[in-house]
Amino acid sequence: MDNEKVYICLADGHIFEGKRFGAGGNIEGELVFTTGMCGYIETLTDPSYYGQIVLQTFPLIGNYGFIDEDSESKRPYISAYIVREKCDNPSNFRCGKTLDEYLKDNNIPGVYDVDTREITKIIRESGVMNAKICSNPNYVDYDKLKEYSVKNTVEATSVSRPTLIPSEAHKYNVVLIDYGKKDNIANELAKRGCNVAVVPHNTKATDILNLNPDGIMLSNGPGDPSENTECIEELKKLIGKKPLFGICLGHQLLALAMGAKTDKLKYGHRGTNQPVKNTKTGRTYISSQNHGYAVLNDDIEKCGGVISYINANDGTNEGIDYPDKNAFSVQFHPEACSGPHDTRFLFDKFIAMMGGNE
Repeated sequence: MDNEKVYICLADGHIFEGKRFGAGGNIEGELVFTTGMCGYIETLTDPSYYGQIVLQTFPLIGNYGFIDEDSESKRPYISAYIVREKCDNPSNFRCGKTLDEYLKDNNIPGVYDVDTREITKIIRESGVMNAKICSNPNYVDYDKLKEYSVKNTVEATSVSRPTLIPSEAHKYNVVLIDYGKKDNIANELAKRGCNVAVVPHNTKATDILNLNPDGIMLSNGPGDPSENTECIEELKKLIGKKPLFGICLGHQLLALAMGAKTDKLKYGHRGTNQPVKNTKTGRTYISSQNHGYAVLNDDIEKCGGVISYINANDGTNEGIDYPDKNAFSVQFHPEACSGPHDTRFLFDKFIAMMGGNE
């Protein structure tokens, strides 16, 4: 099966021939690209990629194999993986298996030896689109492919029951609402003395408040934020009751709960090199991002929010402070394990809101 011909069929009719690695089979998904030069383990295991075919723009992937302890979740959530060139002989003392072996073990189809630069240019010009990976492009139903969509993404990636992540130096109690979290969010909180209770996405606000936490964390996650109407309604009941900190999807859901709006980006922001500008200081930070939607800047002030960060490339919203509600959120990932680590101070800001850092 390895090295056999395989085809990437885009919904607009473009067809690219490559070679198989990882698992076999045909698969459909939303095709997106990520610009990270490192951190592919984080990409593979980030639940925010649920239902998506991920293409790496960096030409060589797999240099350090797969390292289990660097995973952001217990399994991958991508539908398929596309690279220009795969490394079959990784060099890292922590390596447990090759990229090919990891994809096979988790039944994820992979494609290599394909012109990833050309595919990326098409997505940048046309926007994200559906694609199918298959052995025979002559049997692709393009009308059906165009209609493909991923539903119930948060439900598919959230924990099903509460779990506790303890801190060795316990000072605070934080509830982390799991909309499709990366594990390092809880790790960063635990490092700062927080016992973290991870609860499912559909946990009622009354149950969260009955735990009497010092703060509430809203995680990242996949999909269209506006589809999560029940989550948004429960968030409305939490606003102003406890310090709130939202990341990525959590940022978007909090904004929707406050009355703002979101919209789908043309091709999203995905990678470890996205510049975000602090609107107060003018300083620009390099951030890790993975999202296809953004909060619209227009209504933020009407909703009691203050724009704290914008994307230095396209001016889209990257952060909001709600000073009257003791809440704030960011679109990027300050917990990014592979880096950059420029914005981890935001966790300290959250600690300060709970009465710490005195």
